[in-house]
Amino acid sequence: MARTYAGAASAAGPLLFVRSTKRAQLGEWVRITGEDTAERRGQVIDVGNDVTVIQVFEDTLGLRPAEAEITLTGESATTIVGKDLLGRALSGTGAPLDGLPPPIGEKRLPIWGAPINPVRRRNPSDFIETGVSAIDGMNTLVRGQKLPVFSAPGLPGVELAADVVENARPARGEPFAVVFAAIGITERETQSFVSRFRESEVMQRTVLFLNQASDPTIERLLTPRVALTAAEHLAFTHGIHVLVVMADITHYAEALREVAAAREEIPGRRGYPGYMYTDLASLFERAGVLKDTPGSVTQLPVVSLPDGDITHPIPDLTGYITEGQFVLNRELHQRGVYPPVDVLPSLSRLMNAGIGEKHTVAEHREWADQLYAVYARGREARLMAAIVGSEGLAPGDRRALEFVDQFEKELIDQGRERRSLTETIRIGWSLLETLPRDELTRLSDAAWESRRQRGGRDREGQ
Repeated sequence: MARTYAGAASAAGPLLFVRSTKRAQLGEWVRITGEDTAERRGQVIDVGNDVTVIQVFEDTLGLRPAEAEITLTGESATTIVGKDLLGRALSGTGAPLDGLPPPIGEKRLPIWGAPINPVRRRNPSDFIETGVSAIDGMNTLVRGQKLPVFSAPGLPGVELAADVVENARPARGEPFAVVFAAIGITERETQSFVSRFRESEVMQRTVLFLNQASDPTIERLLTPRVALTAAEHLAFTHGIHVLVVMADITHYAEALREVAAAREEIPGRRGYPGYMYTDLASLFERAGVLKDTPGSVTQLPVVSLPDGDITHPIPDLTGYITEGQFVLNRELHQRGVYPPVDVLPSLSRLMNAGIGEKHTVAEHREWADQLYAVYARGREARLMAAIVGSEGLAPGDRRALEFVDQFEKELIDQGRERRSLTETIRIGWSLLETLPRDELTRLSDAAWESRRQRGGRDREGQ
């Protein structure tokens, strides 16, 4: 039931402080009108004994708090959900940006959602083919997983996420969709995403939620929740496997800190609120697969590392909640390698559940382990060669050093071209076959012989 109050006690930036409100609820939707007749939207973010705090979405310039008319609607923040959102470009709160009428949808749902009940969860077991060799081969993304991209300033973390949007495929051709939540992006980036996805014809299976840097701070807190609500409906009502890309979580965390500072909350690490871990978990834990229910929600969040510091609170807390990470490397980027994924610090903790004979190829685990082992040895040899020169290295180390260059050139550096898992596996085997068999200690005889026989057939067919 709506309640209207005349005047606010005070204002501080985007916050209004209203006294003597009754039955105000956290998250309640608010309408604010002033003498300029422009209606503004807001949300209750704090309920006290004497004062209710309202976050105003629009600009508060010119608003006189004492003369404002404040209506508590009795409704929480909701969003339209449904299959007709596919192909649409919407604002962070679901308003159309593509010049088309507002989506009708199937229903309205509260955006706050809830983490999936652990009792109802099913263990992830199928991989998603992203078209990126460094991911599919070395750190496989599994359906229902949450796996962030850690990107330092100047590195193409968002571009890699956009590539995944264009190229991702389900393992067995099941219904598949992408929900892309852009958080705090520039106008140039907005136009780039919209034009790029339309030109690549993936827009028909994609929903874009675009929160721009010029939009109100509170909208950055709403955007990922609106996107996840739309994704959950597609997944668990329509049986669609949904990949949710959220870029950039750092912008979300900065907005969280800004609102907490305006509310004069006691800051935690580096000024971020002490509840940031819980808040981030409320987003990431909405990924998963349900028992006896088709569909899934997989998350690929992008996290910009402030000052390139992977120990910063945002990536640090994100790493605790999620199931691994992809780490982009500045040195690879400077050498023109794309995508500049550093496979050594990257990790997919659920990889083993999505690979193997029933999912990819039987020897996938051994294949990846062997590539890791040789590449790690080669990286160490590269450091030693900088001191003693390549002539001072042992023969095995020189071979590993040559392997590093070929691995980065042939497997990692694929440009923007989509690469199938079959092609990724083939390239990896061709690199391993340049080394003596006795140095491939992570490969079993069975895996090696199976590859030799299959490789022979491949060469005959060429």
